[in-house]
Amino acid sequence: MRFDPTPLIAFMPMSLMYDDAGTIRYVAPTLAKLRDPETLIGAHISDVFSVRDNGRGNGEGPIPVGTKLYLNFLSGISTPLKGMAAAIPGIGLNLLNLSFGISIVDAVADYRLTSGDFAHTDLAIEMLYLVEAKSAVLEETKQLNARLQGAKVAAEEQAYTDTLTGLRNRRAMDHVMERMLRSGVPFAIMHLDLDYFKSVNDTLGHVAGDTVLQRVAKILLEETRGDDMVARVGGDEFILILNKFMEHEGLMRTGERIIARLQEPIPYQDELCRISGSVGITTTEFYDAPNADAMIHDADLALYSSKYEGRAQATMFDPKVHQGCVSDHVPQHARGESAA
Repeated sequence: MRFDPTPLIAFMPMSLMYDDAGTIRYVAPTLAKLRDPETLIGAHISDVFSVRDNGRGNGEGPIPVGTKLYLNFLSGISTPLKGMAAAIPGIGLNLLNLSFGISIVDAVADYRLTSGDFAHTDLAIEMLYLVEAKSAVLEETKQLNARLQGAKVAAEEQAYTDTLTGLRNRRAMDHVMERMLRSGVPFAIMHLDLDYFKSVNDTLGHVAGDTVLQRVAKILLEETRGDDMVARVGGDEFILILNKFMEHEGLMRTGERIIARLQEPIPYQDELCRISGSVGITTTEFYDAPNADAMIHDADLALYSSKYEGRAQATMFDPKVHQGCVSDHVPQHARGESAA
């Protein structure tokens, strides 16, 4: 009697037939996608698979029929399979129907299987649809999270940025100083206040003033290093945090160079805006236990010394000179804008 396996293909596309001696005689289409049929047909089943039965035996001897089997390919991708064997009476053949079990998702990816490779009644189809739906939801969630993260980063960046100049704002400065003080990193701060800026606003208008502030920001960024920070902390006030820059003469030269560049006229329409700057400097070396408030206060004292001495100059904080001084006691005409 000749057996025609064709009708079984629609129901068991992941199957094979082997004779009573264990030789594989027929390979169904889906299984043929996992291994070349020419290497399977004629091979002994024990040379293709490692087989354990439901009792977790080592699979030696004939394949048990009517019980759950656990199989792995002996070569290539060792895909874990589940199966059950049944004898076909009267023709000396046995049917081994296989499935992927919980490894189906990996198998689909490994062998590029599609829904057409499974029987229509196979619950694997439903599982694949669920996996596909889950993957789509996860991808959409991933994209949403990326957009939310991007919005969060943008919001945080905006919260720490001065919108007019693109410099850091006071909140960012406080955060950076706190971090540096906590880690014990030595640094200097340079407090810059513009001279004659009020007259620019009064005579040419606030748009001209904005142009000047943007030019000042560009100068300050050009005169500092990548690991320094420049912050706009008031209308025409700026604080520079100079990382690991402690040498007094070098700091004074930097301050004087900035002032010289600020004194260059800034074009606005058909006018030239003329400003200058006064600078006060201090460093963490002046303090046994430096803190942000004390450093800003002392840089402020040095700044107003620059104002009092005629503006357009830099002053290094000197504990012997400035100790006990309060900036509110500096004469009003030295503060800059009221006399601009």
